[in-house]
Amino acid sequence: MKTVYIVDDSDTNLAMAEEALEEHYNVMTMPSADRMFLLLEKIIPNLILLDIEMPVMNGFEALEKLKTGKWAEIPVIFLTGTINASIESQSSALGAAGIITKPFSSSELLNRIKLHME
Repeated sequence: MKTVYIVDDSDTNLAMAEEALEEHYNVMTMPSADRMFLLLEKIIPNLILLDIEMPVMNGFEALEKLKTGKWAEIPVIFLTGTINASIESQSSALGAAGIITKPFSSSELLNRIKLHME
């Protein structure tokens, strides 16, 4: 079974995403990018759902670190409550596979992930 990381500082968003995906993927949730990098040393996911607005290390900083390291090939889809041209531009420039706006529906989440898992 393929593995998806969900990285978000909101317990509600983590729970909603996990519930939407757990039947189809091995889902691992974590509240921060720091935790994600610790787990990456042990388990490499097939895809990462990454919140942009988090304390300590935001999603853009985390993606930049991912893309310059040994995890550069892992597709990353941003989760965000706010979308604008600046966010879209920065996401694209850093190599994000896409952006999903919150709140998201289970079907949207599943469909977007399936696109990058095939």
